[in-house]
Amino acid sequence: MNRNVDAVVIGAGQSGPSLAARLAEAGNKVVLVERRGLGGTCVNDGCIPTKTLIASARAAWVARNTARFGVDIGGDVTVDMKRVKARKDAVVQESRDGLQSWLGNTKGLEIVHGQARFESPRTIRVGDDVIQAERFFVNVGGRAFVPDIPGVKDGPYLTNSSMMDVDTLPEHLVILGGSYVGLEFAHMYRRFGSRVTVIERGPHIISREDTDVSEAIREVLELEGIDIVLNATIKAVERNNGRVTVVTADRRIEGSDLLVAVGRVPNTSDLGAEKAGIELDKRGYIRVDDELKTTVPGIWAVGDCNGRGAFTHTSWNDYEIVAANLLDGDKRRLSDRIPIYGLFVDPPLGRVGMNEAEARASGKRVLVGKRMMTRVGRARERSETHGFIKVLVDADTKLILGAAIFGIEGDEVVHSIADVMYARAPYTVISRAVHTHPTVSELVPTTLQSLSPLT
Repeated sequence: MNRNVDAVVIGAGQSGPSLAARLAEAGNKVVLVERRGLGGTCVNDGCIPTKTLIASARAAWVARNTARFGVDIGGDVTVDMKRVKARKDAVVQESRDGLQSWLGNTKGLEIVHGQARFESPRTIRVGDDVIQAERFFVNVGGRAFVPDIPGVKDGPYLTNSSMMDVDTLPEHLVILGGSYVGLEFAHMYRRFGSRVTVIERGPHIISREDTDVSEAIREVLELEGIDIVLNATIKAVERNNGRVTVVTADRRIEGSDLLVAVGRVPNTSDLGAEKAGIELDKRGYIRVDDELKTTVPGIWAVGDCNGRGAFTHTSWNDYEIVAANLLDGDKRRLSDRIPIYGLFVDPPLGRVGMNEAEARASGKRVLVGKRMMTRVGRARERSETHGFIKVLVDADTKLILGAAIFGIEGDEVVHSIADVMYARAPYTVISRAVHTHPTVSELVPTTLQSLSPLT
């Protein structure tokens, strides 16, 4: 069937649904194409399900550690993985149902299920449907990268997506990759009761972070019994009698299950980008400008597939930028965005702006303030004193360059710093502020009152 509409949104991740609804509400006839469940990675196998699982894992950890708070449970603490998965599935389904109800009741918006491929700059095909439009918005997301290591693809392996189907407890989960995805699964499954080994090719886990951040997180994970293997060159993966063995240059690591978490790739290989003239970079990400326009007039790329952010919140901000420029007459740019993200191990890491290496490379005179969580009242009260607060400041402008807060509630506290950065206000706005005691946030002013040159 051939038809013409005003706009097509390809992919129902974080950007797509809101953009499709805004366009429809503005009087456009809109088609939203999705080849699997509404909500993309975040709803189906990313933020929502993984953080739901992390909540169950933390409940198990708290139950096992009640004695130090003077509370006796009595008996062993066990985890029923089928019930854990059922709880996760229910939370995910609620999000899917909410999206379906909202989008399905939006006038002028049609949802089409299937794989969309460009046939020209103004035409896509979805099964037997050929749809023409003046505007296209690509929100196809990404997926786990599976490396071409001998033996990896020869037998069963898990990714962040297939982990969502697991309702049993792996006896020994071996994880390839010591970055954000791998570490979150490592921590939750260790708390569920699995033995866990993380294999990382670099000298540090989460290599993007400062060394002190990486080492502090490693210490927490190892204290809970997670084995971390660094500087590992993986030669092959072998399978025998239902077991998996990762062969490195200097050892053999045997486990029951293999999780591959070594990175992500964009879902652009089957998009037909070449037929539309859409330019991709060498990794397959769609090239975009500061307003998220592609190299083809009338086509935008939002979310993970443009390589300008790999998070739900950056995808959402992509939607806001496009909607503001197209529909609101409000000039917004990608370059206005300050990098911010979290690592949701426990305690969590909150990160915003530059790290130390980036600050040094900037050529600025940099000041640093650092306070250990052992000095935070909230952390001591809850006996969760791992980590620290660290803030970087430009000595000349007094603007905050970045921060890392690894510790209890660090993923929330970091936003107080981010907001001052967006306001382009000097660090003294926080350092002279009065915060509530006893909280984690009250130590941010104290940290900023003791700045010294970054060496």
